[in-house]
Amino acid sequence: MTSIPYDKPLPVLDPLTKPYWDFAWARQLSVQRCQSCGDRHFPACEVCPVCLSDDQLWEVVSGRATLVSWVRFHRAYWDGYRAELPYDVCLVQLEEGPLVLSNFGCDIPDDVHMGLPMRAVFEHVAESVSLLRFVPA
Repeated sequence: MTSIPYDKPLPVLDPLTKPYWDFAWARQLSVQRCQSCGDRHFPACEVCPVCLSDDQLWEVVSGRATLVSWVRFHRAYWDGYRAELPYDVCLVQLEEGPLVLSNFGCDIPDDVHMGLPMRAVFEHVAESVSLLRFVPA
């Protein structure tokens, strides 16, 4: 079987975000949690956005979410997306609190609506990179 090369922008796996990508490769969704105040947040940051503590760890979360909004893009801002026009982007709120911007991992269902229960899925796209997507639960 020949794999199709992934020609879209890929994330940089730096020391701050590498734990997230390691969990994603194992098909587990993770967010940062502040050890000082307990705030869960995404995307990764050096200090807690609530209390500014740098004592944070990565925590695996359920992957359950609620659809907050979505948009259909009709313009390719990167050449790699041109063949997929139009493509859909979704904003979900994780059961554990953080908002996450991602893509649908399926065609948008006919009955799509705000509040639709969603769940995380992952797509392996390159060596050590598995991208988060959301599908109706």
